[in-house]
Amino acid sequence: MKKGCKYGTHRVLEPKGVLPQPAWKIDNSMEIYDNEILIDVHTLNVDSASFTQIKKEAGGDGKKIAETMLDIVSKRGKHHNPVTGSGGMLIGTVEKIGPALEGKTDLRAGDKIATLVSLSLTPLRIDRIKEIRKDVDQVDIEGKAILFESGIYAKLPEDMPQTLALAVLDVAGAPAQTAKLVKPGDTVLVIGGGGKSGMLCCYEAKKRAGITGKVIATGHSPSSTERLKSSGLADIVMQVDATKPVEVMEKVSEVTGGRMADVTINCVNIPNTEMSSILATRDDGTIYFFSMATSFTAAALGAEGVGKDVNMIIGNGYSRGHAEITLNLMRESNLLRKIFEELYV
Repeated sequence: MKKGCKYGTHRVLEPKGVLPQPAWKIDNSMEIYDNEILIDVHTLNVDSASFTQIKKEAGGDGKKIAETMLDIVSKRGKHHNPVTGSGGMLIGTVEKIGPALEGKTDLRAGDKIATLVSLSLTPLRIDRIKEIRKDVDQVDIEGKAILFESGIYAKLPEDMPQTLALAVLDVAGAPAQTAKLVKPGDTVLVIGGGGKSGMLCCYEAKKRAGITGKVIATGHSPSSTERLKSSGLADIVMQVDATKPVEVMEKVSEVTGGRMADVTINCVNIPNTEMSSILATRDDGTIYFFSMATSFTAAALGAEGVGKDVNMIIGNGYSRGHAEITLNLMRESNLLRKIFEELYV
């Protein structure tokens, strides 16, 4: 059996010398190296920014969405959207474990897992697309995938449906990072608060900011805004177009008495919302760009251009213990679990 690199560089076809995520094409043959795990894939949870772009390009047509996904994987060996640069994650059953991993992993053949690394670096083969659930960015397939030695994962919990666990684990980094950033008394703005990651961040922010803090959430569509209002996940809910920065700034200024947000968390799945985050945040405040639709060039140059001294954090999808932290939110809050079950189960 061939020996592999911990980080999967042995799978990179082009350009040589880079890691699998930034690579244009990787080897998606399913004969495993000695330090790889072969997964029988059940469901792909496509990154929200990626699925939104694919769905828009396909005009919402399921057949065209399937064709686009198959084309991406055929050309790149992974589901790495060339437009958004993002991927997603998957759930499946462990089929085979390389001998070099013996004693290094708690996995066994037959374990059901969710990969916590992006599809944009995961060798993937799609044999058949069985069902596309357009409203929740999930696609059931027949196929295989490879998890590298460095790849992180979570065993699927037995106390909740797989589709619910997948939906939650897909954005596990967002509430875990929110828990680190928000302090008691903070005013927190969650842009895109009515979405999957947004609702989890609102809940965690409200818990961390406490009774002396305030959580402001924006929704774009009437349905997401109404969901936020009825849930009570935020203290103030506003329906606003996050691509209109001055409008967002004025509304946040109005509800904060001009003080603006201490912490802004951007969870939207569309581009051109960087300046709304920047203008709505006070000087020396913090912005967490969880959205994969973020242009970090636009954010950096935009902040400079309007003279805003703000701390901007890249939305690292990994935070130590993030999977268990986020799954526990479903166990901790009956309200959150009810909303997520209605949307994703």
